[in-house]
Amino acid sequence: MDKFKYLTPEWAAEVLRRLQSELTQDKMKHLTSSMLTVYQDCPDGKTRGVYYQMEDGVVTELTVREGELPEAEFVISGDYETFARISRAELGSRSALMGGKLRLKGNMVKALSLAAIVDRLNKVMSTVPTEF
Repeated sequence: MDKFKYLTPEWAAEVLRRLQSELTQDKMKHLTSSMLTVYQDCPDGKTRGVYYQMEDGVVTELTVREGELPEAEFVISGDYETFARISRAELGSRSALMGGKLRLKGNMVKALSLAAIVDRLNKVMSTVPTEF
């Protein structure tokens, strides 16, 4: 199986396909929210964002963005390598946030209560064959 290059439209499409097929609305707690992860210091020097939109527990959008980034209920920023480790399931999102490796803009209490859902997203994401 071919590997998808991390943070490309093809990678995002495969992640979205897997999230939609593997995570039920119940597993996603019927969550309606949006999240933007901002990757700083990408290998090519650029900053990229991955935008997630969830409607009633279904991930309806997952796109990689450059330039002007969209608004979201939660904005999580950090360096490329931290997010790559999370995407490979080598580092938990909650421990990265609490350890100061990630910064959060949004309601911290709500974000921590949703950490288990984000971990489910990351677990599925880690199954995508990816070239980092």
